[in-house]
Formats: sequence, C-alpha cells, structure tokens
Amino acid sequence: MQPMTGPQLIRKPWSKWILLFLFWTILGLAFAGQLYLSRSKIGAPVSWTFAMGRALADWYVFALLSVPALWLGRRFPAAGPRWPKALSVHLLTSAAFSLGWMVLRAAFEHWRTRGVEDPVPFSAAFSQALGATFFFNLLVYWGIVAGQNAFTYYWKFHERELHAAALETRLTEARLQALQMQLNPHFLFNTLNAIASLMHKDVDAADRMIVRLSELLRYALDSTNEQEVPLHRELDFLGRYLDIQRARFGERLTVNHQIADEVLHARVPNLILQPLVENAIEHGIEPHARPGEIILRALRRDGRLILEVEDNGVGLAKGLQPVDGIGLSNTRARLQQLYGPEQRLELKGASGGGLTVRIDIPFRESAPQ
Repeated sequence: MQPMTGPQLIRKPWSKWILLFLFWTILGLAFAGQLYLSRSKIGAPVSWTFAMGRALADWYVFALLSVPALWLGRRFPAAGPRWPKALSVHLLTSAAFSLGWMVLRAAFEHWRTRGVEDPVPFSAAFSQALGATFFFNLLVYWGIVAGQNAFTYYWKFHERELHAAALETRLTEARLQALQMQLNPHFLFNTLNAIASLMHKDVDAADRMIVRLSELLRYALDSTNEQEVPLHRELDFLGRYLDIQRARFGERLTVNHQIADEVLHARVPNLILQPLVENAIEHGIEPHARPGEIILRALRRDGRLILEVEDNGVGLAKGLQPVDGIGLSNTRARLQQLYGPEQRLELKGASGGGLTVRIDIPFRESAPQ
C-alpha cells in the first residue's frame, strides 16, 4: 500500500480536525512561552503551568469559534462578484466573533475562580477582556478568513493542475495509441506483400512466414497498451520479424548484434526498432543483388541509451536530405510524445557506406522479469 500524499490526507474529514487542533495548540504554546518569558523579564515570574493554562484557554476558545468562522469564509468568499456582500457579512461577524470570544473567556475565568476566596466576577472579566483584546480578536477573525480563502484558492489551483495533467496524460496516450495503430497496418501490409511474392518461389517458406506473422501479430495486439517495454522484449520481437525477412532474402541478409548486456532491461518504446530495420531492408538491401548486412547496436553512455540500426546499402545521395517515410515519421512522433526534448533521432552515413539511424533517449531501467 502506497503512503497517502498531503492533499489526499487533507481530504480525510478526521485529518482536518486534527490539523486544526494542532494548529491552535501550537499557537497556544507559543504564546505561553512568550507570557512565561516576558513575566520573568519584568520580575513578576509565573509558573510554566500557569502560563500554559492561560494561553491554551485563550487559543482553544479561538479554536472553538474558528469553526463557524471557517464556514463563513467558505460561504462568503472575499473575491468574486459578491465581494461587497461578503465584506459586509464579515465586518458584522468579526465583531460578533470578538464579543463571543470575550463572553466565553469571561465565563471560563469566572468558572475557574469559583470557590476561591476572591472569585473573578463575570462582568469584571468581560470588561477587562473588552479593553484588552477586542481589536486583537478582530485580527484573529480576519486572519482565519484570509487563511480559509487562501487555502481554498490554493486547493482549486491544485485541483486544476491535477485535472490538466490528467487530460494531458490521456491526450498523450491517445496520440501514442494512434501512432502505434498506424504502424501495425503498415507493417502488416509490407509483410503480406513479402509472403505473396514468396508464394511463387517457395511455398514451404511462405507457410513458415505466415506462422511467424501470426506470432508477431499476436505480440503486437497483446502489447498494444504498452508504450515502453524492456529492450530484450523488443529484440525478441525483432528477431521473429527478421526470421520472416531471412525466409525472404536467404543468405543475402545478415544481421549482426552488438548489444551490451547492461542495457537489456532498459525501457524502450514498444515496436521502435522494427520500422527502422524494415526501412534498412527496403532501401539498403532489397534494391541490390549483393549481400546486405544490418548491424544493431545498443549501449549506455552518460545516462543515455543509444540505439543504432546500420545498413551497408548505398546510403544518402550526396547533397540530398533524407525524406522520412511512414516508419521514420511515425518513430519521430512517438519519441517526441514519450520524451519531448530529451530525445534525438539522427540519420547519417555509415563509415563503410550505407546509412545509420541513431536514437538517443534517457536510460530508464525496467525491473528484471
């Protein structure tokens, strides 16, 4: 079970009462310390028990009266088109709040001194409180209302942020889903074309390709909702796809894996390598009769994951900029959605001819399965 966050905890009704009690208790203890030290400094010391009892009695009365004050703060917010009415209400209720505190405090003081030799009359306690605390009580009321309004606006702002983040997440997921659904028919169309061409040459090989294709489609459908998978799963899917292509090209196709063991559990976008390999086969190997080689690289460098797909085809014509097809444009869009500015996809000429496609994304490791 995950621990609750601060906003989740505040949503609990009991937690609000506990927080209010702690708030007023801390204020009471702070004023108790001030009373104790100030009386000691002027040469009229009091005990800590006396100071704490006096201060807590004062602030617990404020705590009791804060309940209707908080309700009024919510009922009549200071901002908005009804602020004149709210101001009038709070001016009247702040005076009532102050008088209410003095009545309760005087009643408590009268009750506390009952039975002693010189009890404090209610009228005397009230008169003393009226002269000493009336305006201070007003400030306390307005502080409560201001705090209530500030917390309300913060909470609404926080809720709007959460709502906006949730909408953005759902929008991103929908875009990624659309991109992945666009990729699957493209892959299926190309593979069926390969099977159709092979049917006239080698029926058994075509039959094996159909079996492999069914496995690939099952995997693609089962992982539709996964936007990132461990690299070893992506390589397993790619291996099944390459089995289909080997049946098609035979010895003309060689695949060289240069994969560091430390990156096998790195998280990569689902089905990210297949369109790059398909692009390498279509443009780097298929147009030529000579043997073709594809090199797959994966390594970790400075907290980044580097993925490369290199072919030994003719590469880019000098002076021409590469044009992204469906596979590459889809890959760019998915990387942008998943990683934003933290990703790069680059095309460059390979050292021995051909083309290298490099993906550079943050290294994030999946839990071993």
